[in-house]
Order: sequence, then C-alpha cells, then structure tokens
Amino acid sequence: MLFRDHPLMHYRGVPSWPPDWVWTGGLEDKCPKGEVGVFRRVAQSNIQPSNRCFLFIDYEESSYIGGLTVDNHAFCAQIVRFLQEHCNNGPIAEIGGLDLPHIH
Repeated sequence: MLFRDHPLMHYRGVPSWPPDWVWTGGLEDKCPKGEVGVFRRVAQSNIQPSNRCFLFIDYEESSYIGGLTVDNHAFCAQIVRFLQEHCNNGPIAEIGGLDLPHIH
C-alpha cells in the first residue's frame, strides 16, 4: 500500500496527503502545492490525542511546514516513526510513493 493511498491517511473522510504547505522562511513564498520539496523532519503534536504531525520541507530556497492529521492517533505515531527512520532528506514525491505494508 502506497503512503499516499493508505486507507488510514484520512481525517474525517478527507484525504490527508499531501499536506497544505505554509511558508516559514526563506527567499519568498512560492505557494507550493502537492508532493513537492525535500523532507527535512517531522514532529508529532503534543496536544492529545496526538493524531497530528508536522512535516518540515525545503522548496526552492524556502522552508515550509505542513500539518498531517489522521483519525487514528496510533497510526499517526507510526507515521512519525517511519518518517524519522527512513525519509530524512528525501523528496516528498518519493515519500508519497513508498510502500507501507507494515503500518496499520
């Protein structure tokens, strides 16, 4: 099952992937959309239940953050661990195409 197509990658029936990107700094806001940029890190929300994580990316000499919210907080924790262990400095488009058979 591809990361982007995983059945738990939804929040209240709406697909969560890819996140909407919000400019945090750099040369200028390029208003990126979709599976763009290079993944730098992920942080899980401290607000309980922690069913949201934040992805940090770089895109065209600027930095962005995107919130990824899912219905299942355990799945969110698995996403965070997977991204931390396997995806640093990887293109977001490649992450969306990763096979996630072990996350459920």
